[in-house]
Amino acid sequence: MLIRRCAALFLEPREHLDLDLATLFAGEQALTPRVEWVALAPHLGGEATVSAGEVAALSSIGESLWIERSPADARFGRGTIEALLARGLLLSNTAKHARWRELDERVRQTRWWPLSAALHATSRWRGQQASPDPMAGYRDFAELVAEIGPPPAEVTGRGPGEARLPLPAPAPAPLDGPLRARYTGRNYDPRASLPLSTASRLLQRTFGAQARREVAPGMAVLKKGSPSAGGLHPIAAYVLAQRIEGVPVGLYHYHPVAHALEPVRALAAAEAAELASRFVARQSWFAGAPWHVVLVCRFARNFWKYRNHPKAYRAVILDAGHLSQTFFLLAAEAGLPAFITAAINEVDIAEALDLDGVTEDALAVCGCGPAAAEATVVELRSDPA
Repeated sequence: MLIRRCAALFLEPREHLDLDLATLFAGEQALTPRVEWVALAPHLGGEATVSAGEVAALSSIGESLWIERSPADARFGRGTIEALLARGLLLSNTAKHARWRELDERVRQTRWWPLSAALHATSRWRGQQASPDPMAGYRDFAELVAEIGPPPAEVTGRGPGEARLPLPAPAPAPLDGPLRARYTGRNYDPRASLPLSTASRLLQRTFGAQARREVAPGMAVLKKGSPSAGGLHPIAAYVLAQRIEGVPVGLYHYHPVAHALEPVRALAAAEAAELASRFVARQSWFAGAPWHVVLVCRFARNFWKYRNHPKAYRAVILDAGHLSQTFFLLAAEAGLPAFITAAINEVDIAEALDLDGVTEDALAVCGCGPAAAEATVVELRSDPA
């Protein structure tokens, strides 16, 4: 049997403080530090606790070359090597460990920068509930500040005021209205639907191809309304339609060239509502929007150019931000509040959309819709001009 270590692996010494009641009652220091080693490997989809002996084995077996197992058994113990193989931290060329080997190979072939891969994999949620609205239980911001203290100042300055260079007032322009009107909506009318024409415009102008060009044999690029690292546009849009006029309730993939919704899965209304709530980690103030647009990154496309690059993951996060702000602006143009949230259950979304979480995964969810007449959750609705 041949073995090697997984491609991306980080070992974190995590301290725990144990309380000794007998020592406490004797009036002495009752806290005893205990260090536990935790293995963070993106292909695992979670953390794994490892012993000191297992750490020694992992630090001595490389991730590139396949080596014979028997010398490792003799040096570190057969049980240690078997335990590491069973948990996917070591890989073998046998059918028994094929699943871990294939998952690890997916990380290698996608060209993830190891630190970014670990960050993405270990911050994914399944079935989580986001923290409740910070304003829950408070009548207004005054009560919140009285309870937890004031935040850092809303603005910072550099140098004395008299050194500032005044700028001319900006001239009125067509974008002023939508920019002033837009705000993050947290109170959606649960009975209102989104007109199909509005959904169509938001999808085409935000995610749709405004042009397509062949730049080399086997390579085409799209022009969109937002910038993208390398012009690669790796973010795909998936739609969870709850109340879009003329669109059956369900999950869809938006095709940016054909400008069409491709059915992924039909849903009953109650099932869609539950899925929407799960997607946004039970943030009830977002779950009731008539549609949710999931921003799914095709990492393999971005990392094709930016291979094992320390800035590649940051670039795709920026791509998602650019798209969401274009979406916000178009929603404001249509007179609708919008939202974007990164507090999402990526694993649940991946299962619903059949994504593997390595070559493709959700980064954020956005949406918009008609506002409820009465705001029950605090939001900063548009300022007067």
